[in-house]
Parts: sequence; structure tokens; C-alpha cells
Amino acid sequence: MHLNRRRLLGAGLATMAAATVAYAATPKKSLPKHPVIVGHRGAPGYLPEHTIPGYELAIKMGADFIEPDVVSTSDIHLIVRHEPLLSVTTDVADHPEFADRKRTRRLDGIDTTDFFTCDFTLAEIKTLRARQAFRDRDHSHDGLYQVQTLQEVIDLVHAKARETGRAIGIYPEIKHSTFHQQLGLAMEDKLLDTLNRAGLDKASSPVIIQSFETANLKYLRKKTTIRLMQLIDGSDTDPDTGAMILKAPSDKPYDWVVAGRAGDNRDQLSAAGLNEIATYADIVAPWKRHLLSFAKGKPVYRRDIIDNAHALGLQVHTWTMRNDQLDPCYNGDAQKEYFDLFGLGVDGVFTDFADAGVKARDAWSRALNPQV
Repeated sequence: MHLNRRRLLGAGLATMAAATVAYAATPKKSLPKHPVIVGHRGAPGYLPEHTIPGYELAIKMGADFIEPDVVSTSDIHLIVRHEPLLSVTTDVADHPEFADRKRTRRLDGIDTTDFFTCDFTLAEIKTLRARQAFRDRDHSHDGLYQVQTLQEVIDLVHAKARETGRAIGIYPEIKHSTFHQQLGLAMEDKLLDTLNRAGLDKASSPVIIQSFETANLKYLRKKTTIRLMQLIDGSDTDPDTGAMILKAPSDKPYDWVVAGRAGDNRDQLSAAGLNEIATYADIVAPWKRHLLSFAKGKPVYRRDIIDNAHALGLQVHTWTMRNDQLDPCYNGDAQKEYFDLFGLGVDGVFTDFADAGVKARDAWSRALNPQV
């Protein structure tokens, strides 16, 4: 995923006024009363992504789910990294013993030169240390934390659920499914086995599996009742019209490219596309700019996408909320963006700053339920 997501307010009427035009124009009964907050890669607004301390911080901040992105090692261990690439988020380049591992591979149709997780064993991966991926965020924790396995993240969630007495969900994303399959490192069955052993094997389990590709989710639907989520990518928006711009590799699912299927991500969000998604997934998660973009500084709302998805029984989540990457129209007030999306009817958001997400969500819930 590459882009964003969530005041205590006084009287109800004052809160309604602050919650934007999108809120005011939407029937109260149709709004999500308690949107889900997902700690996107843990709490990377504060700590290096996909680390145990990062996940712990997101949980402490009140996130409902934490999100581990899942990739494979050469010996088919599932580890958590945003991509099957290591140079940006680890200190791999500082390890002379791995200098010869840097190579060029074709990743979703793009020649990419990096250190790939598929060229390392788990034991080798465990010698690396995580780094903050964003240049302008705190780097004081760089080099302190290991790269984790998916199992270690699941163990953490179970321990924290026992410790806090509250349900904590896990929201794993299968990264680059076709890329891994072509290397003989398919992750789908391995992921299911890992979740099943952990007792996370039912539709009611606090787990949701997500992917940008479609074929793997259709495959999983035949094998499990675990909730599935279809991610919908995007590249940019036209600053004059707010219209979505799509460029490879973010224009369509890569399994569509391999299969020669026509269409793009806008088709996935059409009435027909959403109807297809509803046959195998429980949630659809477009990049937030599909739902809320800006034309000459004015918001452009696509409530029709959310309404159509809801009519099919699909929940709508979106991503990524980032306090430090707000559109100028919000004047640095992250809560306004959360309220815009909640006002459109979004059921959940992924955020790099779980504390901001929980604070905005709780203020939203109190506004809709002032008696609580």
C-alpha cells in the first residue's frame, strides 16, 4: 500500500457542523457508528514498520487490528515486510556478507534492483535490523529491532489480547502473490495453515486477509471462511478535476496483466466490478483518493462507490491515513480527513498514526451516539 487515514467535541450540533459537508449530506442512520482502526504496518508514524515494538505501540494506542504485510524467504518462511525488498526498511546494505545478493528481478512487470527476501533464508533475515522507511520521520530506533515472522506477530497479538482482555485483530496482506508463485514460493496455503494453527480459521475470527491481486483471493474463498478484502490501487489524481490517474504497476491487479485481462482498477470499482468482488470478498478497500480527491483545492466525493459496495453487502475500508502527509485543505488537522471519510460511509481506515485514528473515531462515535 502506498498512501493515507482518523476532538472531543462539545454539543452534538457543533460536532455535526465540524464533520464536513459529506457528513451533513448523509443520513445519520447510514453512517458507520464505530469505524475500524487498523494499525498500518504497526505504528510507523513513530517506530520502524513491521516491528514488535511498532505493533505493540499500535495496540497500546487502541487499534482494532494490526496489519502485517507478508512475504516469503527462500526457505518458505513467512516474514513481515511491506515488499519483498530489503534495502529501504533494513540495514542489509551494511552487511558485506550479503553484498552479492543485490540483483535485478522483474517485480509486477517492473525491473527492480534491490535485495529480495526470496534470496535470503530466515536465519539470514534474522541478522538484519529494521529501519524507518520515511526519511522525514524519527530514525532514532533504526537498527534496534529484528525482522519478524508472521508467527511471531500472531503470538504477540494473542499475548496482548490476554493481557488487555480485548479482541485484537490481525489483517495480513499477501504481497505480490504472482511474483512469489512464479518463484515456487506461493504463500496462500502457508498463510492459511499458519492462521488455522493459531485458531484463526473462521469468519468470526479476528482476522482479515487482503491482497491487491484477485486470483489468490478467489482461490482462498474456496478454501476458507476467513474474511477476505480486495485492495484497489491508484497512482495519482488530476489536480484540476480530481479524476483518478492510473499508471503501471498501480493500474490493475498484476494477475490481470499475466492473464491478459482487459480493464483497470476503475473497472473494479464500477457496479459490475463491485458485483464481482462481492462473489469472493467481504470488504473492498480502494486507495482513499478513489473516494475523496481534490480539484483545485475543493474536495470531490465519490459516495456512489461506497453506496454501491454497501448495497452488495461489502464493507468499505480505505488507506492510508498519515498526519504528516495531509492535503493542504485540512490545514494540518488530521481529524478533518477522518471525518470526511467517515462521513462518506467508510467502515474502516488504515493509519500510520493509530492514536490519531482512535481519537478521531471515538469523537465520531460520540457525535453519533451522544448518550453513550
